[in-house]
Amino acid sequence: MSQDNSTKEYSISELADEFDVTTRTIRFYEDKGMIHPERRGQTRVFLARDRVRLKLILRGKRLGFTLKEICEIIDMYDDAAGEKGQLNLLLEKIKTRRAELEEKRRDLDAAEEELIEVEERISARMKELGLS
Repeated sequence: MSQDNSTKEYSISELADEFDVTTRTIRFYEDKGMIHPERRGQTRVFLARDRVRLKLILRGKRLGFTLKEICEIIDMYDDAAGEKGQLNLLLEKIKTRRAELEEKRRDLDAAEEELIEVEERISARMKELGLS
């Protein structure tokens, strides 16, 4: 395939190996219209743009964004707002996601404290009963 990074072409297997995902995962994102490989007969040919989009999709998933949110962020780059709009939207989404994670962290901390308290009471009661 071609040498120049801007015109480099990738097979589905190359992308799957590079990003440690299955070819089925890549086809799923294609079916959702998130990436648009060229077709040469039965062969999918992915361009640099598809590779970047796949990278952004996978990063978005790792950060906990929904596919809808990821599409919104990625597609905004092509809108009139361009990269500035995309970055502003991404920043807004990140702030929201961080707030959600912080709330979950507080909930987990509270649940852990409650479990520790119950565990201590049970251990103390077992000691009183001579069961420990």
